[in-house]
Amino acid sequence: MGKRIISRRRGSGGIYSAPSHKYKADVKYPKGDNVSGVVTEFIHDPGRTAPLAVVDFNGKKEFMLPAEGVTTGQSISIGASFGHGNVLPIGSIPEGTKIFNIEGEFGDGGKFVRSGGTFATIISHGERTVVQLPSGKFKSLSSKCRATIGVVSGGGRPEKPWAKAGKKYHAMRSKAKVYPIVSGVAMNPVDHPHGGGSHQHVGKTSSLPRGAPPGRKVGHIAPKRTGKVK
Repeated sequence: MGKRIISRRRGSGGIYSAPSHKYKADVKYPKGDNVSGVVTEFIHDPGRTAPLAVVDFNGKKEFMLPAEGVTTGQSISIGASFGHGNVLPIGSIPEGTKIFNIEGEFGDGGKFVRSGGTFATIISHGERTVVQLPSGKFKSLSSKCRATIGVVSGGGRPEKPWAKAGKKYHAMRSKAKVYPIVSGVAMNPVDHPHGGGSHQHVGKTSSLPRGAPPGRKVGHIAPKRTGKVK
């Protein structure tokens, strides 16, 4: 009897669940407009690739993703003025400006572009605002959605080499990511339906019906057509 394939094992959670206990706080924009606060300190968040800024809004502390260059004691405004590290509706931000922590819908607190060192760019304004994400994809959003001006702090992490596989394994494990990623044809027959053989090849059809059992469901699932030309 074979083992469960990795996609089947991941569906059960366990060590593949998100490390929610590592997140220091739920990072969202404070409610209200025309409010300002002061950055009191920066803290490390093990579950993120960017540090967190603790911002004091008239006695109420909020956690925010800081922009590169923001310092302790600096004033941060929400919906008040254009400035590095400030938060404004994307419809009020000039074209070509770098932004991050963009709301998908007004009031959701920020959903896009939150990793350290990343940024999106304002492309155009109209009935909706077009933003280019770090992936290069263009996304049309409501002009009321808010974003922070600048680049997410904490960039440069990928520039340091891992040096050995074990370092990367433990780093990925801490964020519930799978490493190393091994192709099915490189496995043994007991580990994957594509495994085994005298050389690396699938050895059977990789197109499967929709109703195939979970342990067999790898490859092309119920494809409308294959690459074979008749």
